[in-house]
Amino acid sequence: MTTNQGVKVSEDEHSLKAGSRGPTLMEDFHFREKMTHFDHERIPERVVHARGFGAHGFFQPYESMAEYTRAGFLQDPNVKTPVFVRFSTVAGSKGSADSVRDARGFAVKFYTEEGNYDLVGNNIPVFFIQDAIKFPDLVHSFKPEPHNEMPQASTAHDTFWDFAANNQESAHMIMWTMSDRAVPRSLRMMEGFGVHTFRFVNEQGRARFVKFHWKPVLGVHSLVFEEALTLAGKDPDYHRKDLWEAIERGDFPEFELGVQMIDEEEEFNFDFDILDPTKIWPEEVVPVKKIGKMTLNRNQDNVFAETEQVAFHPGNVVPGIDFSNDPLLQGRLFSYTDTQLIRLGGPNFHELPINRPVCPFHNNQYDGYNRMTINKGQVAYHKNSLQNNDPRPATEEEGGYVHYQEKVEGRKIRARSDSFKDHFSQAKLFWNSMTEPEKMHIIGAFQFEVGRVKSKDVRQQVVNMFSHVDTYLAEQIAKGVGVSMLENAEESKVTASSPALSQENTAKMPQTRKVAILAADGVRAEEVMEVMKAFKTEGVLAEIVSTHQGMLKSETNEQVEAHQTFLTADSVHYDAVFVPGGQGSIDQLKTEREAIDFLRQAHKHFKPIGFVNEGAELAQSAGLNDLELEPRKVCEQEGVVCITNAEELTMFNKAFIQAIGQHRFWNRKV
Repeated sequence: MTTNQGVKVSEDEHSLKAGSRGPTLMEDFHFREKMTHFDHERIPERVVHARGFGAHGFFQPYESMAEYTRAGFLQDPNVKTPVFVRFSTVAGSKGSADSVRDARGFAVKFYTEEGNYDLVGNNIPVFFIQDAIKFPDLVHSFKPEPHNEMPQASTAHDTFWDFAANNQESAHMIMWTMSDRAVPRSLRMMEGFGVHTFRFVNEQGRARFVKFHWKPVLGVHSLVFEEALTLAGKDPDYHRKDLWEAIERGDFPEFELGVQMIDEEEEFNFDFDILDPTKIWPEEVVPVKKIGKMTLNRNQDNVFAETEQVAFHPGNVVPGIDFSNDPLLQGRLFSYTDTQLIRLGGPNFHELPINRPVCPFHNNQYDGYNRMTINKGQVAYHKNSLQNNDPRPATEEEGGYVHYQEKVEGRKIRARSDSFKDHFSQAKLFWNSMTEPEKMHIIGAFQFEVGRVKSKDVRQQVVNMFSHVDTYLAEQIAKGVGVSMLENAEESKVTASSPALSQENTAKMPQTRKVAILAADGVRAEEVMEVMKAFKTEGVLAEIVSTHQGMLKSETNEQVEAHQTFLTADSVHYDAVFVPGGQGSIDQLKTEREAIDFLRQAHKHFKPIGFVNEGAELAQSAGLNDLELEPRKVCEQEGVVCITNAEELTMFNKAFIQAIGQHRFWNRKV
């Protein structure tokens, strides 16, 4: 141990005093240094996206994208570009819970050979506002109300919904945040979007408008909202722990990068403005081309040094990627650098290891707080002769960034294009695209959020607003929050749908799903081992949950280790539940209220549940007795899988693992 000056420390338990009971002496330089550093350890948290977690990895393109962009990292399928990803919630403070209903930040820093490129997006493809000048108003509305600093990490309060009802461009985004997209099952199982319209520019100078998508290989899956609320209390680190543990065990999260592209001459060929950040480009209209894959394969070494100090900026682009006139994007190009200056203490945050490019960088920007580079020589300006004009600008042929030469005309004006004024058509498109269970979840979310608004007038305004989206939706909101329907509301006439928007059409697989095995003394060990072996083959994870941790004694006196108890684990931590046989085990579990509640909660949350042999008796004790059982035959109904009088479990394992891969069984009656 040394001081920060390198002096070896001989004692770190006691400050220097005048006698063992005397006053501390000011000359104790070790105490002063240690305490002073501690007093200054915190930096301002982000105003938004304060609660975040990151991981390292790499990106690899599938093919050369030279036809569309000159960006170097998108050219060679053999080149792996290092990346750092920061996932985050938006509204809550750094100490808030992971599982709250909220949009999620999805920011990726590519360390390319041409410089850093930041793709700074969310897990929702649109935003609440169309112009960046409204961003402070939006954030002030959803943050805790200033007079009492409540509620934390929630939009379920008066000021947010007052803002929404009086800024109706938010309608489309609100449909997304009231949907299952706002309560993801895992950071590994949510999409990412660049939100804005950018440009690809190729070597010939031809430009195309582009939107970016991240498609998770595991599919897009969500929690039930009740689960999210429970996890916020029982396991506030749920998402970050899930990501950390997946990477630690080698289940590396993978996301495919997709792009939607529109030729510049087709800019006005659609019934929406392609520059409007409150609009999507429906994938059925503008297909997504998958161009590469990102793999997250290394956890961070220090959360503060990396996740907290990483500085993203949508203006960090490389040659071949340029901006559009999206007014929200244009404002972000200013705001991100501005916020880093106060948060990271000056203009040299690019020199922090997590932000530092992997390619060399040279310029005449000198000095400032926390400068790490030691610049040599007498010249710090351009042009010069004393240093042969170094560092000199690079030509376009040498890789110099050249902005796309877009012709711009117009009078200075504070106004919004008429093409931005349709706020309800795509909100209705989203609603039309949902399955019936997804619609019920949206209705429930509205009733919860708006129901917590104290002002009846604001609740009425919200119902009036969404009467322009869908009459049935508005009726259900009104019914839930105790206000009236708007008479003669002009409902959106949109009848189209976009199947890509429904999570029911996503990839479904059992890999990395987590199963709770409920057992007690007297469990049939061979059933546990056989099922766990089948799980392992398919990449399914399992933990044995019992009345106590440690070894259980099976019915044949073998030992089976319990990993969790009903106190340390809850059904919300798992994707499915399995109950093996063994009469002694089942008899004990039937007397444990926690075990019965565990099963009932999993059933209520539409999860796959499997019972083997005597395990079916626990299903009856929990009231899950709708199955018509036939000996030695796998019986299955809405994700409840059971077999009795069976000595061999091959068919059960196949059916149950298939059910696990389905995620949830929304048509189950609960």
